[in-house]
Amino acid sequence: GDLILGGLMMVHSREDSVTCGPIMPQGGIQALETMLYTLDKINMDNLIPNVTIGAHILDDCDKDTYGLEMAVDFIKGSISNIDEATDYNNCSSKGHKKKVISGVVGAASSVTSIQVANLLRLFKIPQVSYFSTSPELSNKQRFEYFSRTIPSDHYQVKAIVDIVRQLGWSYISIIYEESNYGIKAFEELDDLLSKHGICIAIKEKLVKDSGVAEKIAYDNIVIKLLTKPRAKGVIIFGSDQEVAEVMRAVRRQNVTGVFSWIGSDGWSARNLVSDGNEAEVEGTLSVQPQANSVIGFEEYFLNLTVDNNSRNPWFIEFWEDHFQCKYPNSPPTPYNKQYTKFCSATEKLTKHTLDFEDQLQFVSDAVMAFGYAFKNMHQELCGSKPGLCDEMNPTKGADLLKYLRKADFIGLSGDRFNFDINGDGPARYNIIHFKQYEPDKYKWIKVGEYYQGELRLNMEDIQFGIKNPNPPESVCSRPCERGQAKKYVEGEGCCWHCFNCSQYQIRNPADETHCINCPRGTIPDIYHENCQHIPEDYLKPESPYAIGAMSFSSLGIVMTLFVVGVFLKNNDTPIVRASGRELSYVLLSGILLCYGVTYALVFKPNDIVCGVQRFWSGFSFTVVYAALLTKTNRIARIFNASTKSAKRPSFISPHSQLVICGILISFQILINAVWMVVSPAHAMHHYPTREDNLLVCNSYTDASYMVAFFYPIFLIIVCTVYAVLTRKTPEAFNESKYIGKYDSFTMYTTCVIWLAFIPLYFGTGNNVQLRIASMSVTISLSATVTLVCLFSPKVNEIVIRSVGTHSDGAPYIFPVTVVHYPDSTRA
Repeated sequence: GDLILGGLMMVHSREDSVTCGPIMPQGGIQALETMLYTLDKINMDNLIPNVTIGAHILDDCDKDTYGLEMAVDFIKGSISNIDEATDYNNCSSKGHKKKVISGVVGAASSVTSIQVANLLRLFKIPQVSYFSTSPELSNKQRFEYFSRTIPSDHYQVKAIVDIVRQLGWSYISIIYEESNYGIKAFEELDDLLSKHGICIAIKEKLVKDSGVAEKIAYDNIVIKLLTKPRAKGVIIFGSDQEVAEVMRAVRRQNVTGVFSWIGSDGWSARNLVSDGNEAEVEGTLSVQPQANSVIGFEEYFLNLTVDNNSRNPWFIEFWEDHFQCKYPNSPPTPYNKQYTKFCSATEKLTKHTLDFEDQLQFVSDAVMAFGYAFKNMHQELCGSKPGLCDEMNPTKGADLLKYLRKADFIGLSGDRFNFDINGDGPARYNIIHFKQYEPDKYKWIKVGEYYQGELRLNMEDIQFGIKNPNPPESVCSRPCERGQAKKYVEGEGCCWHCFNCSQYQIRNPADETHCINCPRGTIPDIYHENCQHIPEDYLKPESPYAIGAMSFSSLGIVMTLFVVGVFLKNNDTPIVRASGRELSYVLLSGILLCYGVTYALVFKPNDIVCGVQRFWSGFSFTVVYAALLTKTNRIARIFNASTKSAKRPSFISPHSQLVICGILISFQILINAVWMVVSPAHAMHHYPTREDNLLVCNSYTDASYMVAFFYPIFLIIVCTVYAVLTRKTPEAFNESKYIGKYDSFTMYTTCVIWLAFIPLYFGTGNNVQLRIASMSVTISLSATVTLVCLFSPKVNEIVIRSVGTHSDGAPYIFPVTVVHYPDSTRA
């Protein structure tokens, strides 16, 4: 050929005891023939006018060290003539003009590609790999001249993680090859799995060279997997030879079917893994770069024979391996010694006896990429001149790389191809599945695809076992019941114990690892997941407490209005005038206010209602006992003065009495005003127990409401003292007989009522409704005692004796004691 491409193929597998192992039919011979087939197509189609492309193909035996040694031969080829025998395109060398390796197709293994790329970079030789998927190779700072037609494992890892997530697995194990391919993939897996909350139970390395590792090493890996029996799902990132040994170890440990495998492209759909290990591999889901068949290659390969394919020096070895026969005059190898029969000329490759590598498209695309790079380079540098011009003889690696990365073409598979910004192939994957479709009959089938970051998986076609087709459960701990919290096992991010929260706690929604108390006024729902608000409760008018209190108050109001009516009707009668009618009306007004407090207390609390309640309660009492104290004080002063002198006491006129009463009442108004400024009344929620949510005024939750009654209680005490002092007042004085007898009883009874109320008030702190109702009844009861004791005798005399006669018809004379004071002493 006019231009020579180097080829680094995995023709033989690894073997520790010899340089190279057995022949590799799929990834080796078929890949090599795909390269030659593609070159034939390029040359036949005259892609580059009057320019043919030849190949110099070497075997790396799937070893990075041996592959590096072979790559050195490419460098030698760049400075020396290439032997005619190694020109597998059968292109004759014209003269003795030096030919160089323009570019290299290969290698298959990422480990080998990394070694070779470091070498070729020094000599600026572009390299295009077809099977190397390590993410490290995308680093163009290190691997400037490396490209690949297969996508990076970076995307394969994402596809694998998405499969794990779709299966619902959260606890898995990972086995990865101890090579750049496996280690880099594991690092990305570890990072991505942790981001999705998926834990790794076991992580084990596979020795790269299976010949170096003894069987016990693979047995130990399986035994280690068994230490975490809940991790049923296992990701294996490795090559076919190592994974095959793992499957054999599974069989030796008698745990076939215990684990479900997710495989990387390094071993998916490889006969080396599945042959003889079908039961162990069954159910495997694997990620494989999406590739279509190379058009015409299958027919081409099936028509190959030893006689018509002399350009492939390893084809005889493949033929012997495939037909299990010894070809006449072939050199002896460690692997054809066992064949007892000789090959005849009648053997023929057939589709039924041959399995084709699914990813040969990447080999063809790698060759085509060089072909189109040469074409574009030739058009730009050589113009319309056929054949190689001086600018391309030899090609310059830096220039060729530029054209290579810009290659855009329709390959022999029918797919469009172009490199991405990192020189990688398009990220397209098939999800394949190893399925037992009939008893003891297995095959790899496509069950989904991963394209542009989206996984599409047909779960109906997936069968993890013919007897148990459903996906296994691969979780360390099952989800807790609703409302239960998790206590994680130390060192295990996906393993926990579940425990119930206490009665008034819910599971912390932030991390679900501990319980938190519901705020006051809320209680957990039935599942202990959310705190629900307790409906607010308050003293409603329809409650039994309120109905009882309002009934009592209503009766008192009716009685009071009746007394007021009687007094107004008999306003000018001697008995009404003698009772001190001005203060009597003030006293009756206070009693009405006391009864009216009840209605304020049963309103739904708000800031205004609370302010009214606080003011009204103490004020109504103050009006009653201020009037009563003023009246009692007047009588006491009058009779005390009468016993000592004829001088009339000061401030005993009705006007003076009203002023004194008003002054006494104003103290209560001042107290309420100061209290309102210091501690404003407002409605609030009170939680006496965890299951109560009471809407109350703030003063009811503690003893502060008693501030409203300090002053009225003081007036009660003073009134009681005066009642004692006036109990011996001559009954001939019309008002004094009521004050002396009934006022004393009123005060004594009132004191008893309030002495009973105070402990009741403080003892009902957890039952605010009862506290409010008891206060209402206490106020109404005190008003009733005052009304009955002080006004019923007068009303009795007014109503019964209003005719002014005794029962015998004699005129009734009101006994009135008159104390005379000189006019000069009047106030």
